[in-house]
Amino acid sequence: MIDFRYHLVSIVAIFLALAVGIVMGTTLLQSPAIETAKKTSDLMAKTNNDLRSELDALRGRESADDAFVTAFTPQLVAGVLNGERVLLVEAPGSSSTYREAQQQVLLQAGAAITGRVTLSDKLLDAKNRGVIDELVTQLKPADMALAPSMSAYDKAAALLGATLMTTDQAQAGTANPATGAVLGGFEEGGLLTVDDEPAKRSTLVVMFAPERPLNGDNAESQASALLSLARGFDAAGKGIVIAGSVTAASAGGLITAARDDSDLVKRVSTVDTLDMPAGRTALVYALREQLNGRAGQYGIGANATAPMPAAPNPSTTPPSSGS
Repeated sequence: MIDFRYHLVSIVAIFLALAVGIVMGTTLLQSPAIETAKKTSDLMAKTNNDLRSELDALRGRESADDAFVTAFTPQLVAGVLNGERVLLVEAPGSSSTYREAQQQVLLQAGAAITGRVTLSDKLLDAKNRGVIDELVTQLKPADMALAPSMSAYDKAAALLGATLMTTDQAQAGTANPATGAVLGGFEEGGLLTVDDEPAKRSTLVVMFAPERPLNGDNAESQASALLSLARGFDAAGKGIVIAGSVTAASAGGLITAARDDSDLVKRVSTVDTLDMPAGRTALVYALREQLNGRAGQYGIGANATAPMPAAPNPSTTPPSSGS
């Protein structure tokens, strides 16, 4: 007969075997796992350090390249826009920093900055189409024919184009007597603001795109309104470039909308590297192309055809005709 002592010894032996197994298993399995984890951690740390070093090196190269281009920008753009008057148009959400930097380069290229027009959110609000249509009807010259089929923004673009732009070098720098009340009317309506003297007509336009992609229910109508204005300015003057950083060339960006318009890209140029010194030179060259009847899509964003236009031939750059 198996007595209680035998059962007790058996139970103790079982628990002892379990304890020994757990200890041996933990010891045998834990050591390789810890070693593997340590090796993986060391490798990740080394990879991270290597990537940081590579990023620092790339930033250093970019900074040096930017400094080089900035130093030579006056020579790169000298005389390219002699005798031309440029209007600056700021869309809501565009960068004043980029605009100020570009303005300096335009002056280095020999252009005169006529003035600046800053568009308001109210102008682009689709709810105000009726107000805009009525305002255009009130302010337009009696002899300006606007087709009934034109949208409110197409009509506004035609009227603002006639007010602010000209293709006649002899009229550049002078106001259009037939549209003298237009800017005042748009300002009073809270649709835009002006700086300097944009009413003294320009030959070229730079439109600064919103830095962030347009979004929300009104995104499509806002983009459509801005592109209508771009068409109006282009038709009334010698050319226009829509410019911004590469974010404006991402999904929902104004530059993307312009590049996706198969008709517009034949006449209007875009530059999506305005945050880079090279991009500011590219914009000057793009304006020169506009004067020569060509359009291009430049930068590093989607659907850009080249980083920048070819440098203008000095022999084809017109001498200064004054401003």
